[in-house]
Amino acid sequence: MPGRLEGKVAIVAGAGSVGPGFGNGKAVAVLFAREGARVFAIDINAQALAETAQLVAAEGAAVAAHVADMTDSAAVAAATEACRARFGRIDILHNNVGGSVPGGPVEISEDAWQAQFDFNLTSAFLAMKHALPVMERQGKGAIVNVASIAGLRHIGNNHVGYAAAKAGLIQMTRAVAIKYAKAGIRANCVVPGLMHTPLVEARLGDQYGGGDVQALIKKRDAQVPMGRMGDAWDVAYAALYLASDEAKYVTATEIVVDGGFIARSGWV
Repeated sequence: MPGRLEGKVAIVAGAGSVGPGFGNGKAVAVLFAREGARVFAIDINAQALAETAQLVAAEGAAVAAHVADMTDSAAVAAATEACRARFGRIDILHNNVGGSVPGGPVEISEDAWQAQFDFNLTSAFLAMKHALPVMERQGKGAIVNVASIAGLRHIGNNHVGYAAAKAGLIQMTRAVAIKYAKAGIRANCVVPGLMHTPLVEARLGDQYGGGDVQALIKKRDAQVPMGRMGDAWDVAYAALYLASDEAKYVTATEIVVDGGFIARSGWV
């Protein structure tokens, strides 16, 4: 049987991983390739990007690796044009750029506040700004943005900039979906909960676990009704559905991938 994305061209922004294993964007790039897409992978880290590109190529898919800062409009425009020039079209835009820093309004610096919006919200805005005209000319396209349950609920950590930016990403995605619905373009969010990705070992252990990564993992597992965190493949399969024609009547909404976390009234 043909893959679910057979013949499609997918931009995956944030396709690298901060450490060994699979982050969300890396898993998405590989899964999209496995399902037949040609993948235009973007990341700011050339080494991480090269590793993802090798894995995509190993799936037998055409792949182009492009180093770019997704918060820089000129760089995003150049990347978008490079994808169009290489593959002729853009069927899927997957925005995975993001990350959190801790702090409430008093603790977080003004620079860090702005950086959280640039990283988590402006990156997706710029990606859509430059990809949407291509999709509109085609009369078809699918956008999948990666948000967070922190944009829907307070989840126990004080990261006000991240929460506000992810909430903005969810609403921006809905607004884009409505504006472009008649143009044949769909836009949706995957909303991950507590995930066990390389980011846990690389950064969150220092931020929230006092450097004790195993203690943080145990704590996060216990917070989830299913008794464990999810992983990058859980995010990737949700993104695959939203990017595919199986979701042809699905737009302006979210798929929450959190093991039931936000459905209960409290957490451990």
